[in-house]
Amino acid sequence: MALTDIAVRKAKPADKAFRMPDGGGLYLLVTTGGSKLWRWKYRFAGKEKLMAFGAYPDVALATARDRHSNARRLLADGQDPMVKRRRQKLEQRTAHANSFKTVAMIWHTHWKKGKTDRHAAYVLRRMEADVFPTLGPRPISAIEAPELVRMIKAIESRNALDIARRALQGVDQVFRYAIAHGLATRNPAKEIKPSDILRPAESINLARVDAKELPKLLRAMEAYQGTNLTRLAMKLMALTFVRTSELINAKWPEFDLENARWDIPPERMKMRTPHIVPLSRQAVQLLEDLRPFAGEHGWVFPGTSSGKKPMSNNTILKALERMGYKGRMTGHGFRGLASTILHEQGFPHEHIEIQLAHIPRNDVSAAYNHALYLEPRAKMMQAWADFLESTQRTGKVLPFRAPAA
Repeated sequence: MALTDIAVRKAKPADKAFRMPDGGGLYLLVTTGGSKLWRWKYRFAGKEKLMAFGAYPDVALATARDRHSNARRLLADGQDPMVKRRRQKLEQRTAHANSFKTVAMIWHTHWKKGKTDRHAAYVLRRMEADVFPTLGPRPISAIEAPELVRMIKAIESRNALDIARRALQGVDQVFRYAIAHGLATRNPAKEIKPSDILRPAESINLARVDAKELPKLLRAMEAYQGTNLTRLAMKLMALTFVRTSELINAKWPEFDLENARWDIPPERMKMRTPHIVPLSRQAVQLLEDLRPFAGEHGWVFPGTSSGKKPMSNNTILKALERMGYKGRMTGHGFRGLASTILHEQGFPHEHIEIQLAHIPRNDVSAAYNHALYLEPRAKMMQAWADFLESTQRTGKVLPFRAPAA
């Protein structure tokens, strides 16, 4: 007779293990310890075999019968159900070992060497948020271009156009790593151009005032009613036109005031190479004024009462907004303003671009190129500081010329 749920549930252990048959070779084995195990006895190629379907109550009677029925169909088709199951488990383990997420995590461990912890963590968070939910469990060798398109379009639908492009770039890097290590044979990301699937990015001009508005801005900065630390941060940004992140994360050991230079280490630079900022007399004096703010943690611009963290990335932007420059000027705007004016005054393009840290440097030449044109750049930075000083003092944008070569 076929088993019932009640009979299975009420079955008690005895002195010896015993079987409760359900038909077709399926039975419940009740052990002396009280375990209830589903078993199926069958014959394949003339040999008797025993297949396990799990334990009750994790595997209910109905589930055991389903598994039994599926196995009998395989047997009827001439396949050994146990061999088939082992092969499927092996394929699943292989698929997991070569899943996109598994390969991506190995790639990330390799790729992050030489990157800042903050940048590496950000890239991984973006993968976890935008890529792994779609591609993570998929065998990397089975992923096709249409899957990538659907993923990228889904990110775009959130109006996250830049993130969509970066996601495709990240996927491309993972596939290239997989191919190099024999985990994939083709890269579907190479079959897609962002312009084929994403709408064009809107051109964004970082806000900055015109040169004719510079006198008013400089005087507003000098009269800023907020903290003195923020006022000095704005002034140093104007004098050095470094990126906001490079300014606010500065630490005192980077500065050699006696030799009037600021050596920004490669891990803090966008191009991941060292960068030298020659310091004008005005910048050196300003840094001397900043000395009293120095705390035990070494930040030039400490941002909290404890000084454990640097100034917030938005501090300068919010200060400019309070001064009435919302939508008209940003911290980054000082870079564009300096570039425009210095070009107009005849300073060499390559000197300006190196000072802006725009010129790419390969790994071989980086140790030398960061000091390229250092003497003329120092003269240019002093001329720029003198120009800002006279503009603030006179209220006029007076021309100044690049020194003769």
